[in-house]
Amino acid sequence: MKAVIYEEYGPPDVLQLTELAKPTPKENEVLIRVHATTVTSGDVRMRAFVVPRLFWLPGRIALGIRGPKKSLLGCELAGEIETVGNDVKLFAEDDQVYAATTFGPGTYAEYVCLPEDGPVALKPANMTYEEAAAVPFGALSALNFLRKANIQSGQEVLINGASGAVGTAAVQLAKYYEAEVTGICSTANSELVKSLGADKVIDYTKEDFTQSDQTYDVIYDTVGKLSFSSIENSLKDSGIFLAGSMTAVQGQWLSMRSSRTVIAGTDSEEAEDLAFLKELIEAGKFKPTIDRRYPLEQIPEAHRYVDKGHKKGNVVITVVHDDK
Repeated sequence: MKAVIYEEYGPPDVLQLTELAKPTPKENEVLIRVHATTVTSGDVRMRAFVVPRLFWLPGRIALGIRGPKKSLLGCELAGEIETVGNDVKLFAEDDQVYAATTFGPGTYAEYVCLPEDGPVALKPANMTYEEAAAVPFGALSALNFLRKANIQSGQEVLINGASGAVGTAAVQLAKYYEAEVTGICSTANSELVKSLGADKVIDYTKEDFTQSDQTYDVIYDTVGKLSFSSIENSLKDSGIFLAGSMTAVQGQWLSMRSSRTVIAGTDSEEAEDLAFLKELIEAGKFKPTIDRRYPLEQIPEAHRYVDKGHKKGNVVITVVHDDK
């Protein structure tokens, strides 16, 4: 099968198109014929090994000391099930599915095997494979963090990085929970964020929200650009800072020193959450934003684009199989 691998950290050129053996599903696994995947901010950071200096050694231990332990990048997909293992009960051949694979195999390939009880769900019926592949990374992250904040109707929520993959999902989900949403983005992305339902948009190139008297119930930093010290006074006394780029330990330490709460740590990926998102999508209450599309063979070019840091929503990779 065709796949794009990397065997050393570095620029997009380390990504190489190659042929790998087609995987065989275990008894509890499904073999998915991948039709679409994405290039996320996490993918480009792993490829180039971009981590905070403090986490350099733990990062190397986790990802690979001399080179990447896992040669395939990619953390979400949409496709159809080609084969199921003997013990699989939840899915059948030809089922159209979408999945998150951050903690599993990479998706830059024509085929991927996943356990049936993993974060896999039937694809929304009103979406293409490309659209469905762009859902899990951003929407699961946003859903997890907003739920941790116990977001309520009428709360004032500020979303930093509102035009990215996580940010565009967070705006829509916060509106689903009936919050009053303010999105922060650049001039070029203001109309996009408004179209997603934001009640107000702040152009960070023209205005610094921390210099305003406005305070918020929740501030969600989806891009890791804000420090707690810089935004603490912009939170209400019992406000919550959702810090997607911090560790849980950092969040707990900061919370101990303030009347505000800092929530950080990793996201969870559950099939139940994908099923919930499927319901929202089919009800017309959520739709991923797609910026650009590239074929599998042009993944290095897609990485170069994402490296610039200005993508709107998601960058999708289409996988065309030679036998079709």
